Amino acid sequence: MTELLFGSGSDIGHRSNNNEDSFCAAPELGLWLIADGMGGHEAGEVASAIVSETIVEAVRSGVNLIDAIQQAHSAVIAASQHGQGALGMGSTVVALQIKSDEFEVAWVGDSRAYLWNGELRQISRDHSYVQKLLDSGAITEEEALHHPNRNIITQSLGADLDEVIVDNVTGQLCQGQKVLLCSDGLNDEVQDSEIAAILQEGGDEQTIVNNLINSALTHGGKDNVSVILVSSPGDAFGELQGTTGSTQDVEGISREGSTENSTDNSTVNPGRSNNPKLWIGVSFSIISLIVIIFIILLF
Repeated sequence: MTELLFGSGSDIGHRSNNNEDSFCAAPELGLWLIADGMGGHEAGEVASAIVSETIVEAVRSGVNLIDAIQQAHSAVIAASQHGQGALGMGSTVVALQIKSDEFEVAWVGDSRAYLWNGELRQISRDHSYVQKLLDSGAITEEEALHHPNRNIITQSLGADLDEVIVDNVTGQLCQGQKVLLCSDGLNDEVQDSEIAAILQEGGDEQTIVNNLINSALTHGGKDNVSVILVSSPGDAFGELQGTTGSTQDVEGISREGSTENSTDNSTVNPGRSNNPKLWIGVSFSIISLIVIIFIILLF
């Protein structure tokens, strides 16, 4: 397979004073990733940088992608405990690794991965409160787009846990396909249909990345936005692999480690940061407990 083509970029947005996103393109390792830090100034950007650097070095030394992400989780915790950054800092991550014609995407949090093959399909699954509501049928896809709690995530690297649940998907890279990675600064501002339209317009990878970032800024640019686009080369071949695992699998993608089949106990103390993403799961659990007590009292 010939060298993969890619574009990458990041922008601080219109309302931030610093960029807490970190991204890395290491084509010599077949590795690309985006980490979206949280925790405020001199914390979020520290966490995301640690995540990026740790994963790259781990993969370089032969560690698989999921274990590399676990190492990044431990590294963020260790750094905060030793006075680097701040206590309670954290980061999401979405990472793509390509070996020959096989790819793997792994993630923690709500940074996303999409597959483009003439149509756009999200192949990651957000670790978020809104995703849980969607899965339960409590809200519709349309309601999810504008839900006031759509930035609450249920997992992050740096959470006060020994390990996080790293979800991943694997598949075969086929002709004409592109893999898009992004922080939520893109998909919070630009709907999937608009992302697809920009991809459909074509252009080289860097031009498409620039157009996506500019679209997020045009729509408000309320957050940092980072985007990576990796294209399959002309000599890619084959059909997508058959699905296994979760009943919610994206067609043609093998999904492992899904949170649908595991217990997600990943919570972060919301008192450690004023960042809305760190109100993880805790508020939801408290509300559920109050409702249960109210029902018991009624009867």
